[in-house]
Amino acid sequence: MKKNLIFIGMPASGKSTIGIVAAKRLGYRFIDTDLMIQEQEGKLLREIIQERGTAGFLEVEDQVNASVQAERTVIAPGGSVVYCENAMRHYQEIGIIVYLHVPYTEIETRIQNARSRGVVLRDGQTLRDLYDERCRLFEQYADIRINEDGLSMGETVEKVLAIFGDIRGEGRE
Repeated sequence: MKKNLIFIGMPASGKSTIGIVAAKRLGYRFIDTDLMIQEQEGKLLREIIQERGTAGFLEVEDQVNASVQAERTVIAPGGSVVYCENAMRHYQEIGIIVYLHVPYTEIETRIQNARSRGVVLRDGQTLRDLYDERCRLFEQYADIRINEDGLSMGETVEKVLAIFGDIRGEGRE
C-alpha cells in the first residue's frame, strides 16, 4: 500500500503549509523538496535557474525528487516537478498524489513576483500561460484533486485527511 502523501500544485497553492499540518495530524514526516534542492546545490532556487537555465534546473529537480526515499511521509515538491518524468513516475510508485487546485485569480494574488520566488518560467511565458500548462499536467498525475476555492487552510487539511483515511481504509462509519 502507498503510505506517502505527495502534494502537487502551483506555487503558492499551500503545498508546504498544508503538508506540514497534515504530517503533524498523521504523525508523518514532512519533506519539502525545494529545500532539499537548495541544500544540495548550496543556492536559492532562483540562483540555480539564473545559472543553469530552466532545463538545468529541471534536471536537478528531477534527480532530487526521483531519489526521495520515504515512508509515512508527506512530500511537497516544487510546482515544476510535473515536468520531471522520472520524479513523477517515482511518486506514483511510492505515494498518493494530491493536486491542490487553486483558481488562477487567487494564484495571481498570492504570487507577486514569480521570478524572484524561483518559479520556472520560460522566456516570454506569462503566469497565466504557466498556470494553464501546468494544470493539465497536475490533473494528469493526480490521484486526488482538492479544490481549495473558498476553503480555509484548516478545511483543506480536513478534506485531505478524510480522503486519505478513506483510501487507507480508515473511513468513518
